Amino acid sequence: MAIWSAGQYVKFEDERTRAARDLLDRVPLAAARQVVDIGCGPGNSTELLIERFPDAKTVGMDSSPEMLIAARKRLPEIDFFEADIATWTPSAPVDLLYGNAIFQWVPDHDAVLVRLLEALASGGVLALQMPDNLDEPSHRAMRDVAQSGPWAEAYKGHSVNRALLPPPSHYYDLLEPFASRIDIWHTIYNHPLADAAAIAEWVKGTGLRPWLEPLNEAQREAYLAEYVSRIAKAYPPLRDGKVLLRFPRLFIVVTRR
Repeated sequence: MAIWSAGQYVKFEDERTRAARDLLDRVPLAAARQVVDIGCGPGNSTELLIERFPDAKTVGMDSSPEMLIAARKRLPEIDFFEADIATWTPSAPVDLLYGNAIFQWVPDHDAVLVRLLEALASGGVLALQMPDNLDEPSHRAMRDVAQSGPWAEAYKGHSVNRALLPPPSHYYDLLEPFASRIDIWHTIYNHPLADAAAIAEWVKGTGLRPWLEPLNEAQREAYLAEYVSRIAKAYPPLRDGKVLLRFPRLFIVVTRR
């Protein structure tokens, strides 16, 4: 399993938090008593939840000890705990389960989403967003470089590639039996970044990490050099020299029946 870096993640915190804000804006709750930030990372999304629901008991969970250290440093008054969302269930019904860019990493997350929805209080909300970008040049290049370089042997027996997300209709049919309301949409963000190297820095904090994990230091440097070269061709410079990182995301907000 990849070791997630809080420092790398927050290099693009403003851009990453934009999707978290957009998700929270569509949560149809006037108030909440119990809120859980699933996959809270370094606490940037937890901070938004506290601002939105100041009277709620908000807690954050993550499977990464490094992310939890960063979150506790950022929000020392909040309870953060380590858990694996693939098996975790709330001990009592909650009003909001909020997952910002976490479920794309969870194998068989259909079953997890159903389990979590069943754990909500009546009228409670499950809100999540997932990057839907595996067909983007940024992620196709990860696979292509891994398969074409002298490091290809390092990936044998090492699963790194997450599955493509199914269409919105799949999630609607999955969750509708438990829901009084379902809101599903895609948003495509276009993030201006300095250059191709900046795109590599962005994905080093998330999607690229599992591809780098099996490699030794020399292989990682060579892999990154080839990756940046391919990214530079896929994302030509704009008028001011910057590049646009196209980033589709899938959002789902479900209210429990």
